[in-house]
Amino acid sequence: MNKQATSAIAGLGVTPQGKVYDHNAVGFAVEAVRLALDDAGLQREDLDGLLLNPGISWNDGGLGSFQLQQALGLRDLRLSCTMNAGGATACAMIHHATEAIAAGQCTTVACVFSDAPLRPPQPKSGTKQGSASAYAFSRGLDAAYGMFGINARYATVAQRHMHLYGTTSDHLGAIAVAQRQWAHGNPQAQMSGKPLSLDDYHASRWIAEPFHLFDCCLVSNGGLAVIVTSAERARDLRKPPVDVLGMGQGHPGGDPLDTLSSGAALAKQTALPMAGVELADIDVVELYDCYTFTVLVCLEDYGFCAKGEGGPFVADGKTAPGGSLPVNTGGGQLSSFYMWGMTPVSEAVIQLRGEGGERQVAGARTALVSGNGGILSTHSTLILGSGR
Repeated sequence: MNKQATSAIAGLGVTPQGKVYDHNAVGFAVEAVRLALDDAGLQREDLDGLLLNPGISWNDGGLGSFQLQQALGLRDLRLSCTMNAGGATACAMIHHATEAIAAGQCTTVACVFSDAPLRPPQPKSGTKQGSASAYAFSRGLDAAYGMFGINARYATVAQRHMHLYGTTSDHLGAIAVAQRQWAHGNPQAQMSGKPLSLDDYHASRWIAEPFHLFDCCLVSNGGLAVIVTSAERARDLRKPPVDVLGMGQGHPGGDPLDTLSSGAALAKQTALPMAGVELADIDVVELYDCYTFTVLVCLEDYGFCAKGEGGPFVADGKTAPGGSLPVNTGGGQLSSFYMWGMTPVSEAVIQLRGEGGERQVAGARTALVSGNGGILSTHSTLILGSGR
């Protein structure tokens, strides 16, 4: 047992992911909690805390955790909250749960994300729709020229990075290809068994230059939950515990076009010293990857390479299977599934338990996990360790 660990992840529940239409968002959340409790060998009655990060399809008016409590039939919770810091929320929920447990406010917390933005295919009605250009002009001149939404805003930051540091599309493509290679060993990955070469990457359609289709994360229906409890208690439960060794957040503010940095540079200042580790001690890195560029910039900001050197750093395959720095070992959100920040959390748990199967990183004992929200606006970091 690591003496620094006061809490641990004791249960993991992952529903089927992707084009799954048999549940709504609440149903996916209920199923994820059920799976996580079963994984830990616990019952619903053991929960006295519930933290929810609702996806875009909840429409709950901010009462998601109460809605989920009702759906689960939970009584007498001592901690309940709906949290949303974008993709940084998952690690932040575990951070909050750990502090609440350490303070004696509760003992066993389910941290949950679910979403169901995808709809089943509908037959074409034959009704003529309004033109895209007319719709764009109605949103203003910037939108008419394609400057709207998250894709375009991230693309602008990536272009600035390319201009200043010489980052290329081949560099971004190397990240996409590496993560697809990892996904081949993940039976839960949406893109498992679907090869991707650098030529395939370049041939994919533009989304917002410099982003091709495979620079952008997947869209998934599904749910994912983890159970957090004390490190001592976790050792008596069904699965090997995953210790929470260090935690940190970083919310830089400012314009990312000026800084070309995420909050990782700030979050690591708390998380790494708390865990008592250095970057050289990290065995697997699970980064929030809404875009290939997010992976690149976070590798720089955590200090795995210098600012501006992320492109050459990934170009030789060091983040791919067999490389010196395993990154997003389940395929990440680019090739596995998109459960916001819960995707990297879940893969870290799998690796540190030694349950990765074909993709298992030999000897993995320590993981760095990140979450990122907004346009490099919010950030959270966990340092997790194997309790095996």
